[in-house]
Amino acid sequence: MSDAPPPVVSRNPADPSDILVHVPAPGARAATRAVERARAAQPHWLLDGAAARSAALGAIAAAVEAAADELTALAVREVGKPVTEARAEVARTAAIWRYYAQAPYEPTGVVHETAAGPGLLLTRRRPHGVAGLITPWNFPFAIPSWKAAPALATGNTVVLKPAPEATACAQRLAEIVQQAVPTGVFTVLPGGATEGNAVVSAADAVSFTGSTVVGQAVTLTTTARGIPAQAEMGGLNAAIVLPDADIDTAAAHIASAIAGYAGQKCTATSRVIAVGAALGPLREALAERLRALAVGDPADSATVCGPLISERARDRVIEARRGLPAVATAAPTGSDGWYAAPALVTDLPPGHPLLHEEVFGPLAALLPADDLAQAVRITNSVPYGLVTSVHTATLDATLHGLDHLDTGMVRVNAPSSGVDFHLPFGGTKASSSGPREQGHAALDFYTSQRTYTLTPALPSILA
Repeated sequence: MSDAPPPVVSRNPADPSDILVHVPAPGARAATRAVERARAAQPHWLLDGAAARSAALGAIAAAVEAAADELTALAVREVGKPVTEARAEVARTAAIWRYYAQAPYEPTGVVHETAAGPGLLLTRRRPHGVAGLITPWNFPFAIPSWKAAPALATGNTVVLKPAPEATACAQRLAEIVQQAVPTGVFTVLPGGATEGNAVVSAADAVSFTGSTVVGQAVTLTTTARGIPAQAEMGGLNAAIVLPDADIDTAAAHIASAIAGYAGQKCTATSRVIAVGAALGPLREALAERLRALAVGDPADSATVCGPLISERARDRVIEARRGLPAVATAAPTGSDGWYAAPALVTDLPPGHPLLHEEVFGPLAALLPADDLAQAVRITNSVPYGLVTSVHTATLDATLHGLDHLDTGMVRVNAPSSGVDFHLPFGGTKASSSGPREQGHAALDFYTSQRTYTLTPALPSILA
């Protein structure tokens, strides 16, 4: 009986007979060796200096832009991302690399006066060494980039272990990055849990995005090792709609956040909380919007909701909505892909899994609330706390949400889905662990702060 890990397999979710990758998994020993090679390359990468690192990241941005059509098509084929979203992700990926290309020139510390006597007190941020990155399949270019770019900018080297379902995208990104950086600075390691565990056990800092169960295990391992880690995990995001909201606009935002990319985003809306008189109009407006959404081939520019990433994911969505009243679009006919119809379900019994578990599909529950206070209590009642959208024309309601919602991000009159890469990203409770990622916060995560005290060896000449 073999102890070898299962092979790495990546299929087109719109056409499962189309296999993009089928290779043996490298195993734990290969993962450890990859980290060791990255560690050997790290001092040289740091000593190359700010100008070299900035130029490299700028070159990566330009190369991503030059390959935009190819990368878009690959994301459509490998992870089933609708082509309009895939094109936007590639553009954002280039912007991320360009944004962090300026980071090597950022100040790395500050100078302070001494409490007494001559000398200098100063702080300085230094890289950890090897950043181990564990990334999901749903943003196959953007998430690896918003982790790798700040890590490289601050002088770390990178070992990236992508989800098996996004292996081809990660390998293509590696080809682009490796053209701009020295050997060993950026490595992609295909594989699954075996390889991921090995990276977590060997790297000097770990950034993880994925399921809550795995993220919690990563946090336990890194805590025991005493290394910095961040884990971005699940979400059970709510959209709160007040009676004074523009119902049609709110419905458009919420429908896109439910069904866009088949709901396969940690920021997707999975609970819609209608306050008071908003319930009836919102139900009708959402029903109309969901019915109008195009479901089908992700290569079609009209498609909003494409396939689920796997047969198991498709079946999980179908089972979650079984027996519940729903408003849903029709799934495409004659397709062998893993499709599930977007749905808004109602009349959930107390304790139903949709009220406390993430499904990760184009499915949301419509819930009534008597007033804003109750809507906030419903929102905060789940184990997760990533993002909440609030739809209202009233500043008072907005401020109440900002003060009382237990989520890491609040978006007012906007979809819950969508993030700004130059701002901190993360949630509360089971959604996130450790420091924020993206923006300047990422530069802090990938470095440690050192404090230096410099005192003269001889008495002051002015004494």
